Amino acid sequence: MLRLGMPVVGVTDIPRAVAFWTAALNLVASQERESDTWRTLDHADGSGRALGLLRSDSPAEPRPRIHLDLFTDSVEEQQREVQRLLGLGAQSVDWDHYPPEPDFVVLADPDGNIFCVVDLSRAAGDGS
Repeated sequence: MLRLGMPVVGVTDIPRAVAFWTAALNLVASQERESDTWRTLDHADGSGRALGLLRSDSPAEPRPRIHLDLFTDSVEEQQREVQRLLGLGAQSVDWDHYPPEPDFVVLADPDGNIFCVVDLSRAAGDGS
């Protein structure tokens, strides 16, 4: 039976990406299939794989069709996490597609891969 494995992010610098994503999401680098072109990141609690990092020479997409959403539970937590991620090397993105009252902030990792920090207390379709 086919199963969903994990999201994979294309990066130009594996060590830099490992440093960013492990700090950003409290993950740990695994030795599983480790190579110059691949690194698996696991959940720190040992519950399994979380993210794959694949060496890529292609540029990051400015408007990717698939991206990562990172969740927070309040506006204050979202603001703290955005600042923390910027301090880890994330980049602010001048996103011209925000809705009038966005529940998300668009950032890019050090390789330019777009991701969102979503405040679930304001997320569309939350029933409130």
